[in-house]
Amino acid sequence: MAIEARNVTKRFGDFLALDDVSISVESGSLTGLLGPSGSGKSTLLRVIAGLETPDTGEVFISGKEATAVAPQKRGVGFVFQHYAPFTHMTVWDNIAFGLSIRRRPKEEIHARVTELLELVQLNGLGKRYPSQLSGGQRQRMALARALAAEPELLLLDEPFGALDARVRKELREWLLRLHDEMHVTTIFVTHDQEEALEVADNVVVMNAGRVEQVAPPRELYDHPANPFVMSFVGPVNRLGEAWVRPHDIEITHEPNGVAQEAQVERIVRLGFEVRVDLVRDDGERLHVQLTRNEAEVLELAPSDIVYVRTRVERTFSENGEPTRPAPSSVS
Repeated sequence: MAIEARNVTKRFGDFLALDDVSISVESGSLTGLLGPSGSGKSTLLRVIAGLETPDTGEVFISGKEATAVAPQKRGVGFVFQHYAPFTHMTVWDNIAFGLSIRRRPKEEIHARVTELLELVQLNGLGKRYPSQLSGGQRQRMALARALAAEPELLLLDEPFGALDARVRKELREWLLRLHDEMHVTTIFVTHDQEEALEVADNVVVMNAGRVEQVAPPRELYDHPANPFVMSFVGPVNRLGEAWVRPHDIEITHEPNGVAQEAQVERIVRLGFEVRVDLVRDDGERLHVQLTRNEAEVLELAPSDIVYVRTRVERTFSENGEPTRPAPSSVS
């Protein structure tokens, strides 16, 4: 394991930010910390970086205990959401700064900064100042600066959170390519489910200072460990004691003995996906996802009367353990 946090607890006054948290991160992996605001994900990242000291528990980096090791001696690169570059320095000097204070030879600094500018696709922009860059370019500069000293571990605290949706998507794709090239063990914090599921090898879902589940994205979505994960990761309908994904609901125009009557309230077309909001005859509201082809065949319109059935329902026991998903006609 590259990183281990063992039984970490952290309080800020009366607020319990981390409650006996343990995680293990494989060397060379890309791990996402996912959860709502206040779930403890940024605090855990800061404890790993050495920016916060846990009240109890231990942190190990590359097999060595690092709980009491100073941040600058942990071999960690850190990028915050609101990155504050040295505005009076050029892009080149910002990236070179960490190497300069370590008194690396000028030839080494020149070679490393040149390599990083190419790696983060800022070739030819080294003489510009941060104010002359776009938001996405500034974040790439921040990543280059964090990578300059060749850290063992790269920690990203919502690095794309302040950017617009298009730029965020571009940077997610870029981060994946960068990781494939460098294989630096990376942990990133996000509250964006899509971002975590798209980028991470493994996702740590946190809530109220505790770890709810650790799993690869597909397993997390298809086999949630408890109702919180089911409700937080991906869209879902709650029907009594059952949980149903929007793509696990079938719509037809004719009753078939197992479907239930519903009325179409709203239709939203999003490229390949069509979202349909329904109200069943028992008053339950449903959100349904269809492919564009499915929607074209159905020719749905607002106020249409249709018939729906759930293909798969998931339920959980009283202690939150998942029961076996099973086909269902109507909840």
